[in-house]
Amino acid sequence: MSTAAPIAPHGGVLINRVVDGEERAAALERAAGLPSVTLNSVALSDLELIGNGAFSPLTGFMGEADYRSVVDEMRLANGLPWSIPITLSVSREEADRLEIGSEVALADESGRLVGILELAEKFGYDREHEAERVFRTTDAKHPAVARIYTGGDVYLGGDVRVLDGPQDPPFARYRRSPAETRALFVENGWRRVVGFQTRNPIHRAHEYLTKVALEVADGLMIHPLVGDTKSDDIPADVRMRAYETLLADYYPPGRTLLSVYPAAMRYGGPREAIFHAIARKNYGCTHFIVGRDHAGVGTYYGTYDAHLIFDEFEPGELGITPLFFEHTFWCHACEGMASYKTCPHGDDRHLILSGTAVREMLANGQVPPPEFSRPEVAQILIDAYRSEATVR
Repeated sequence: MSTAAPIAPHGGVLINRVVDGEERAAALERAAGLPSVTLNSVALSDLELIGNGAFSPLTGFMGEADYRSVVDEMRLANGLPWSIPITLSVSREEADRLEIGSEVALADESGRLVGILELAEKFGYDREHEAERVFRTTDAKHPAVARIYTGGDVYLGGDVRVLDGPQDPPFARYRRSPAETRALFVENGWRRVVGFQTRNPIHRAHEYLTKVALEVADGLMIHPLVGDTKSDDIPADVRMRAYETLLADYYPPGRTLLSVYPAAMRYGGPREAIFHAIARKNYGCTHFIVGRDHAGVGTYYGTYDAHLIFDEFEPGELGITPLFFEHTFWCHACEGMASYKTCPHGDDRHLILSGTAVREMLANGQVPPPEFSRPEVAQILIDAYRSEATVR
């Protein structure tokens, strides 16, 4: 395998806005006397990912020019592709007490100082316009649209310095920065690396497409999102147990890496597929899997809209190669996993279970067919459903 340097980060430079040592001590002392803004969980995860370079080339929360260009054009003001606005909202009262050109302390909800914002801009925004352009709906039932509607009236823009990460973060052994995953890829001799985004357990269909992708790559990074998700999504700790179990027995250890992506889920469908691809490029992936209804929720997006959106950029412009997969399933006639691209048989020969049917089976302690889910994974989910029912 080649030990060539990893893929260039988005924009050419891997950003690092984390301060340490004497600089951090001085900044913490100074921050204690600054006006402060409290970050919610989404803004906290954004701050972490700006700081460690996962959101390169961003060096802070977006100013107005970048914000408006991203919302309307899916590009930063300098023309670089970018699909999701990364913003910090506050109430108008909070904004009025902050002076442009000054420093603002950033704190978590416990009051712990986590960063400093160099306040460059304050600007208003049109909530419905942002919702419609970015998420293709103004329906407040959409999780991200609801966040926009309940956010403050003013966005604060400016560079950040990160002083502290999450306290006792979950999955610490799997929590790697882009610099760390890039170093591991070089150490492993992985020149072609496939990234797989997931917020669900890996069933046989997902296993199939990740292994197909691995056939054309040197390594696979399974990169589950472990930040904020919907309340009815399977909790991250349950999913992580399922991933660990699956990787222990069904994936080659020398060609697979499990690492977590501590971002909040936006449920942005097509735009979030672009966003996820760019972030994984920053982590060092050269290829990125895009499945059916990537990052979707409800019926807001078409099944393959997340594939089609890549056509809105010139070939090579994103700097990472998308691998598109259609819906996959077990075919009894083929006696294996397949998709509509590869299988000539009708649906009567396919094992296709709806999410609702699977949840009902698991809640009733029934293991789905092994052609749908590995029994070990199913048992972890059954135990989780039983535990939740006990708590209730």
